[in-house]
Amino acid sequence: MEIVVIWFRRDMRLDDHIALSKAITYAKKHEYKLLALYHLDPFFTEMELDINNEHFFQNLAHFVKEARESQMYVHLLHDDVLRAFQQVMDVYDIKAVFFNEDEVGIGQRRDQQVTDFLEKKGIHVSKWQDTHLHGARDILKADGSHYQVFTPYYQSWRKQEKQPVIKVDKSFFSSEHTICDESLSQKGDKKLRGIIKGSSRKFDQIGSDKAINTLHTFIQKRLTRYHEKRDIPSVFGTSKLSRFLKTGTISIRTIFHAINEETLYEDEGRETFIKELAWRDFYHMIFAHYPEMKEKEINSAFQGMKWSEDETLFEAWCKGETGFPLVDAGMRQLNEEGWMHNRLRMVTASFLTKDYLIDWRKGEAYFAKKLVDYDEASNIGGFQWAASVGTDAVPYFRIFNPTTQSKRFDPTGEFIRRYVPELKHVEEKWIHEPSKMPIDEQMKSGCVLGDAYPLPTVDHQERRKKAISLFEKAKQQ
Repeated sequence: MEIVVIWFRRDMRLDDHIALSKAITYAKKHEYKLLALYHLDPFFTEMELDINNEHFFQNLAHFVKEARESQMYVHLLHDDVLRAFQQVMDVYDIKAVFFNEDEVGIGQRRDQQVTDFLEKKGIHVSKWQDTHLHGARDILKADGSHYQVFTPYYQSWRKQEKQPVIKVDKSFFSSEHTICDESLSQKGDKKLRGIIKGSSRKFDQIGSDKAINTLHTFIQKRLTRYHEKRDIPSVFGTSKLSRFLKTGTISIRTIFHAINEETLYEDEGRETFIKELAWRDFYHMIFAHYPEMKEKEINSAFQGMKWSEDETLFEAWCKGETGFPLVDAGMRQLNEEGWMHNRLRMVTASFLTKDYLIDWRKGEAYFAKKLVDYDEASNIGGFQWAASVGTDAVPYFRIFNPTTQSKRFDPTGEFIRRYVPELKHVEEKWIHEPSKMPIDEQMKSGCVLGDAYPLPTVDHQERRKKAISLFEKAKQQ
């Protein structure tokens, strides 16, 4: 039987999906049947389950169930990727394979491997850029080189026309046009069931319906004041859409056009949010041009940095036991929810690299395990920015003071008390620097320092001087 394959990946939806729309058009034109598949990569399925993976696989299970109920039977193939495609080829005559490509990281290398394999077999491969508003090589300078600074990139990005929402012909979803071969999916189904059964958490904010509802709620209730409230962790001022973009349960085009076309009495909130979408494209572009940036600093002057290897301090950072309340609250939010407010991502990354002087790569890897919205390019870019070793990064001598950040962005300590219950009864006067509490205040609040809550693990002013010295020495080498 002659077929067209639609290969789903981190695009777990049936709406506004370029590769799916193109595959249906191709199948209709040539009168081929359509086979949908998802490759369960052993590289990921055999990892120790943490929040990020549990969230991703629960989204996958939800998508597969939803698609099958819509008569688009998504086949789960658990094997080496080339053997997975060979399994399909052993049964069907594949004429074409459609997918939304990865332009960075291991996904890009996998896509090239699969493309070479299929094309050698005479199979037509159709790849599309679907995960970003603009691909990694869409926005370039006049001389053809890539941007390294965000502001001029954004100015060019904002002028470029954005692709419209893509219509998918769902009338094609029927047994007449699509293939359901349960035997092909048996091994993959069993593997995914085992992963879901072994998960220690259950997520409810998953799937396309929840994504669309989240988008509409954000537009109606928070978009207008987004620019004012997005930096305040104690209020619900952000969109919470990043987790849905991670799994592709909503398209970036759907989000952009819904935001851009909304009638608002004030435009600053919208523009601030759209700029965040551009940052996502910017770091994706940077990663494509610096494929080694996950392991190597973009700024070559700092590639020989002598980072601290203090495991005790790193563990304190991971657990949220640094003795700096806002840093601890942010890390505990991450560990409990798999998500952290963006302001706190900057604060905690800066604290790790500038106060603890610990390698940014260790922090990036920890976030990768925990964040349900983990985006490789943005996370690496964010850590290199905070560590002052990346492109368009904060200067190394500008170092976040965790106490000043705490007073500015959580002035009453509401957020701190939410995630650091040891400080729940500490008065506002001491909430940002509990180590300054007199002993009678400690007893009164039920928070004895060094017992109920740790004393500061480092002296910020001393570490600030040490960090600047460390960077200056690296520059001189």
